[in-house]
Amino acid sequence: MANQQQLRKRSQRQSTVKTSQQRYKLLLIVLSIALLVSITLAVTIGPVPISPLRVWAIAFSQIFPQLAGDWSPSQVQIVWYIRFPRVLLAFVIGAGLSVVGATMQALVRNSMADPYLLGVSSGASVGAVLVLLFGVFSGLGIYAVSVGAFLGALLSFAIVFLLALRQGRLSSIRLILSGVAVAYAFSALTSFLTVKASSGEAARRVLFWLLGGLSGAKWSDLILPSLSLGLGLTYLLLQGRSLNSLIVGEETAATLGTDTNRLRKQLFFVTSLLTGVMVAISGAIGFVGLMIPHSSRLLVGSDHRRVLPVSLLLGGVFLIWSDVLARILVAPEELPVGIVTALFGAPFFIWLMQHQGSKLNGSR
Repeated sequence: MANQQQLRKRSQRQSTVKTSQQRYKLLLIVLSIALLVSITLAVTIGPVPISPLRVWAIAFSQIFPQLAGDWSPSQVQIVWYIRFPRVLLAFVIGAGLSVVGATMQALVRNSMADPYLLGVSSGASVGAVLVLLFGVFSGLGIYAVSVGAFLGALLSFAIVFLLALRQGRLSSIRLILSGVAVAYAFSALTSFLTVKASSGEAARRVLFWLLGGLSGAKWSDLILPSLSLGLGLTYLLLQGRSLNSLIVGEETAATLGTDTNRLRKQLFFVTSLLTGVMVAISGAIGFVGLMIPHSSRLLVGSDHRRVLPVSLLLGGVFLIWSDVLARILVAPEELPVGIVTALFGAPFFIWLMQHQGSKLNGSR
């Protein structure tokens, strides 16, 4: 009788796991279709309307020249050289910021963490502005902005982490307050550097860049962030189990054989590198890394082997449509995409504070 009950429970557990896996695979398929539809529609939207079929016909003709059709050179210019790079860059940046947000939330064990709120984006902005205005690291050529942003992100993240440590343990409320303080300090430094710019035009260009934008994207802009995202995501997926144990607690992680000190250093490096590269290309786009990981966990639970791929797809789709709104809300002018994400992110942050308030108080 006891054996029959054990077999029944085991069968129920296997059935539950199988159903969960099927739902996860179905979700990935739905999100992949949503991504394809989003890319197609985002490329069609603009002052010159172009049908979805023509969009993909032009795209394939650029890859396979033998498929040339009756479209004009101006349509090729609009679709292939202006809209496609911009939409794909929006996907990569949104995916990268979402993956970084999910990782930071596990690293610091705080669901309100993201590159913007913890001051990492502000630190990256300082590094990038130093390059843009004063030519720091100019010897590195096209990679100078990315290197400056990476070093700025690494420095700010290290300061926040050290300030939040209390007797060797991370305090959630100290982490948020440290992040806000560091973000303000680096923002003030950015403003000071901008005021000291050699010309008004340079200052205006930097201010617009700081608000976040994807206009003027070229195919060459996709190489470094795509490569960084691919390598970073691969590493993070390999560390999925360790991330799961880390978010439960250091003692639990150590019990399961995770070297938490080494893992944290590696996560510091990877998240700072990804943030620096993304910010260098797009400016400081806020709240994506806060909202998307939360939405992903609501869909697939807390297992990072599932949260990271879902965050990747969901974040990419979100920023594609945020950029579309930035293009059409005040057309023919254009909003910085950071304003659009803030319009969504600020109410989300308020909602999150209300629902997380008891946990924050309890962690003091």
